[in-house]
Amino acid sequence: MEKIAVFPGSFDPFTVGHESIVLRGLKLFDKIVVAVGQNTSKNNLFSFDQRMRMLQDIFQDEPRVEIVTFEGLTVDFCKKINAKFILRGLRTSADFEFERAIGQVNKMLNNELETVFLLTSTNHTPITSTIVREIIKNEGDVSQLVPTALDIKKYLKE
Repeated sequence: MEKIAVFPGSFDPFTVGHESIVLRGLKLFDKIVVAVGQNTSKNNLFSFDQRMRMLQDIFQDEPRVEIVTFEGLTVDFCKKINAKFILRGLRTSADFEFERAIGQVNKMLNNELETVFLLTSTNHTPITSTIVREIIKNEGDVSQLVPTALDIKKYLKE
């Protein structure tokens, strides 16, 4: 059976830390589905369509990464596509506490689903989408913080 992991998030924008988790996750899983969810509580800088296109640009040469959208609960989406794993990155102990609680509840909702945590690479620990958004809003250089395949300026001109 194919080992499919879902890497869910709003990815506004996708950072080098996210990219690292996906690429490292490919060593563990046959396929990773990067699932862009609708999070109405977040004030997004980039539109849903822009974020989807960004991810397609980043992973256009990686056939084992699929970019999809979803609404609702991640556990329901995982069941729909027959994924047995949720992939999450951990930067800090605060991330661990937050993600552990979500992982435990997801396990209660779907006992066949496992959450797999990968520690963020040390050099990516301080990078968050929130920080990257603030730098972009203030016209700073984010070239070290986003994947090289991502041309942020192209999306800002839209």
